[in-house]
Amino acid sequence: MRRTRMAAAAALTTALTAALATGCGGGTAMGGGANNDSPKELTYWATNQGSSLEADKKVLGPELKKFEQQTGIKVKLEVIPWATLLDRILAATSSGQGPDVLNIGNTWSSSLQKSGALLPFDDKTFQKIGGKERFAPAPLAATGAAKKDPAAVPLYSLTYALYYNKQMFEEAGISRPPTTWDELVADGKKLTKDGKYGLAVEGGNVAENSHHAFVFGKQHGADFFDAAGKPTFDRPANVKAVKQYVDFLAKDRIAAPGNAEYAQNQSVRDFATGKAGMLLWQAARTSLLAHGMKPDEYGVAPVPFQSADTGSRRHVNSMVGGINLAVFENTDNIDGALKFVKFMTSTEEQRILTTEYGALSPVLDAQKSKPRDPDEAVQREVLAKSAAPLPQVPDESQFETLVGGAMKELLADAAAGKKIGTAEVRAKLTEAQQQMQK
Repeated sequence: MRRTRMAAAAALTTALTAALATGCGGGTAMGGGANNDSPKELTYWATNQGSSLEADKKVLGPELKKFEQQTGIKVKLEVIPWATLLDRILAATSSGQGPDVLNIGNTWSSSLQKSGALLPFDDKTFQKIGGKERFAPAPLAATGAAKKDPAAVPLYSLTYALYYNKQMFEEAGISRPPTTWDELVADGKKLTKDGKYGLAVEGGNVAENSHHAFVFGKQHGADFFDAAGKPTFDRPANVKAVKQYVDFLAKDRIAAPGNAEYAQNQSVRDFATGKAGMLLWQAARTSLLAHGMKPDEYGVAPVPFQSADTGSRRHVNSMVGGINLAVFENTDNIDGALKFVKFMTSTEEQRILTTEYGALSPVLDAQKSKPRDPDEAVQREVLAKSAAPLPQVPDESQFETLVGGAMKELLADAAAGKKIGTAEVRAKLTEAQQQMQK
C-alpha cells in the first residue's frame, strides 16, 4: 500500500512541476488572502493513509468530532486518493476554490511553496499552533526550501529500515544484522542459494530508486543539487553511489534479476514469503502481516552505513518520508484552520493517529512514549539521528523521476546480462542531468 502511494506521489510531483512551469500555479488566481468569513466550519482534504478511503474516514471521523466539540467548528472531511490528488490541488490553486486545510506529501513542499498557494508558517503563525520547537528537526526540514518560511508542518513521518528474516539468518550462520554495506553484501551472498536471494529490491519503482540514490550519495559525501539548486547528477561521488546500489544485482548478485521489474511492492511479498532474506523499506509491518509473516519471524535494524566510523555529514541512512499539513492561503477561516493544525499535531492526537497508520510522530513530546513495536523504535532512532530530507528545491520531483528512471534502466540492463561499469552509470546520469537542463 505504501509503495503504491509513493509511486503515485512521484508521478504527481512530476506533473506538479510541469504544471507550475507552464503557469498553472503561481497563486495569481488565489487573491484575497486569508480571512475569517466562515468561522464555524472548515474543509479538510486528507490523504489516503489507511487500507481504503472508508478506513481513513473511520479513523479520522471520531477525532474530527472531538475537535468540533472542543471548538464549535465543524470539519467537512474528504479523503482524496493519491491518484487524483494533484489534479484537485492544481484545480484549487488556479480557481481559488480549495479546502481550508490539506495533507500533502512532504517531498511536494518546495514545489507547492513556489506556487504561493499555501500559507507560510512564519514565527507568528507557528506561535499560534504551539511553536516550531515542538517538531523534530528532520521532518521540519522537509516542509519547504531552506531560508524560507515553511509551506506546511509535519503531520506523519516515515524512515527506511532494514528488515531481515530471522530463520534464514540463523540457517546461514549470521548472528546479527549487518551495519555496513560490505557486511550486507557478505550476508547476502550467504543467503543467496537454492533459488533464494539475499536482498529484495524494487528496481522498477523510480521513487524507491531515487531514495536509495539520495542515501548512498549522502554516505559518499555527495548531493544531487548544488547550493544554487542546479543538478549535479553525474559527479563522481553520485556515480559511485548509484553504482553501489545497482551492483547488488549487477555485480554482487544478491538480488534476483526479476527484481529489476518490481514496481508494485513485489519485493515485500518476496521477503515475507522467504524468497529473500533482507529488505530495505519504510514501516513494513502492516504489509508483512498482510502477506502472512508474523512479527517474531523478522527483525528490524537501521539501514547500514559505509563504515562504522562514518563522519557526521555522511551519517545518513534514510530520507525523511512523510505527510505534511498545510493551510490554503485564501482560507475563509484562518483562525479555525490554525486551531485545527494545532489539534492534529497535539501530542494526544499524534499518538492516536500515528498508531492507527503505523507512522512516526514528528512531534517531540509524542515521541517520548514507549515505542509500540521494534519497527517504531528503529524508525524513531533513525529519524532523530540519521535521516535527512530530500533536496528541498522546486525541481526535486524531476530528480526522483530522472535519476530513479536511470537506475531502473541500469538495473534492467544488469538483469539482461549487460555489463554495468562506472562509464555506463555516468552516461545514464549525464543523460538524466541533460534532461533537467532542457
